[in-house]
Amino acid sequence: MRIGFYPGSFDPVTYGHLDVMARAARLVDKLVLGVGTHGGKNALLSAEERVALLREVAKPVAEHSGLKFEAVTFSGLTVDAAKAAKANVIIRGLRDASDFDYEVQMAQMNGALTPDVETIFLAASPATRMISSSLVKQIAKMGGDTSLFLPKESQAALKAKLSSLA
Repeated sequence: MRIGFYPGSFDPVTYGHLDVMARAARLVDKLVLGVGTHGGKNALLSAEERVALLREVAKPVAEHSGLKFEAVTFSGLTVDAAKAAKANVIIRGLRDASDFDYEVQMAQMNGALTPDVETIFLAASPATRMISSSLVKQIAKMGGDTSLFLPKESQAALKAKLSSLA
């Protein structure tokens, strides 16, 4: 069985994340969505909220493609989480050249740590290339429309979280 590990903050889950997941479904039999919980990023949604949201919004993508998937949290190294998931590959989405430079460096470091887990890069589709969770959160905080970037479940979760913080 080909198992992929797709790590990210998923704060919140965007159409870009779902695009990468749908295309990864063509490459693997099972995809483990790894919600990173390390202290380097200040997440708006809790890890539990992000996992629940992923399970909800990823389900139709998985059903459509016949993909098995699960959503888990991890706080250590991505390669360690990938090994724990029994993954053969790490899936990473790329939006632009700056993503590429960073991701190649990370893939090389991960490859040195765990040579038997390969990293696969999937270029963002033109429709999702500009989407970043941090920019979407900024739009939402300023009262803007996020419907072009987020599924309705993510919009609702983000709106609820921002309302509770107000």
